[in-house]
Parts: sequence; C-alpha cells; structure tokens
Amino acid sequence: MLTDIDTWVLDLDNTLYPADSALAEQVTHGILSSVAGFYGTDVVGARQIQAELVAQYGTSLRGAMTTRNIDPHEFLSFERRIDYSVLSPDPVLAAALRELPGRKYVYTNGSAYHAEQALRQLGLTACFDGIFDILAGDLIPKPYAESFDAFLTRFTVDPGRAAMFDDLPVNLEVPLARGMATVLVGGSPMAGDGAPYREIGVRQWQVWDLPTFLHSLTAPAVNPSTM
Repeated sequence: MLTDIDTWVLDLDNTLYPADSALAEQVTHGILSSVAGFYGTDVVGARQIQAELVAQYGTSLRGAMTTRNIDPHEFLSFERRIDYSVLSPDPVLAAALRELPGRKYVYTNGSAYHAEQALRQLGLTACFDGIFDILAGDLIPKPYAESFDAFLTRFTVDPGRAAMFDDLPVNLEVPLARGMATVLVGGSPMAGDGAPYREIGVRQWQVWDLPTFLHSLTAPAVNPSTM
C-alpha cells in the first residue's frame, strides 16, 4: 500500500493535531476576532462574514485582502497571541512519520510561524523537510490549483509519487486530479467498523487514526506460513 510514494504532504491544523483541541479553538477565535475588527462587527456578524469569505475566496485571509485590502501580516497577527503550550508532544505520531521513506512536508493555509510553533509543541519539527505556507503560495490558498502547482514546483515533487493528507475533502480534489494519492483525515467511522482507516477509492483513503495508518504503511508484511 503506497509503496511507490517518496513524498508525503500533510496539512497542519486538524490533521497533525485533533480538531477538538484547544489550539483549534484558539485559531478559530483568532480568525473571528480579526474579521470582527476589520469589518466592524461582533462575533455573530464575524461568523457570517467569515463563512461568506471562505465560500467565495477559499480563506478568510484572501477574502479580507480582496474585499478590504487588508495587510496579510496584520490579519495573521493573532497567531502571535496563541498559547501553543496547549498542545502536547505526540511521540507515536513522530515515530510513524520518521518511519516513512522519502521527504515529508507540511502544507498549510496558515503561516510558517504558526506551523513552526505547533510542530515544536507536538515534537514533530525534526520529522519534516520543509513548510509551505500561505505566504509561500503568494497568498493563494488551498484548494486553488495555483497553490498546489506552486508547492509542486517549489519542492520538485512528482505528484504520481506523492501522497496528500488533509482534513477537508475539497483540499484533496486538485491533488487527486494531479495524480497524487489522497488521505482524508477525520470524519466518522462507519457504524460497527472499528478499523482505523478505510479505502474510499483508487489511491484514496479516509483515516481516523493517523499514526496507526502511517505505521501500517511501513510495517513488515506478515508471512502466513509463520502464523
């Protein structure tokens, strides 16, 4: 399974740490606070505006830049106020990542600063060869094709030998079209199915337990004659 992969590309938020973590809550609050401040509204109004921006422009940041000419660094300044200590080291995930052959990258719609702080707290910094953030993508976010193509070019990635992991199905559409294997992280397992992952298409998986799935990719095959 995925024995031909030599480049592993993983989203950060809600992929390398759970969507119900305190960090995810802080990120959401920071984005809403930025939207509320720039658009002169309360949190309720900010939620509606943010939903509209994401639907039309892909991210709140890109939408704010387009509709209000807001400086991206100013919009992302909330990241400097985040308490990253709410994350705990994940040695199981770190071990699984280290076992993967080839290069590993974090591909995020956030900033490199945000990714670096989160990876440090998770104990995953040394597991990755690089970070591709929203600024590296010229502020064009996933799921836009221009962003993916910029990533592929920057790191000289052969999509036919790469796998993309993300918690949002829309962010996996272009990678799949480019020939990458795709892994949807999260969602709900099928009733009565205790498996940590399932195959949902050709070179497509959905995963509920990321470390277990990664370990399965490098675990030696069991010879039935030895059982």
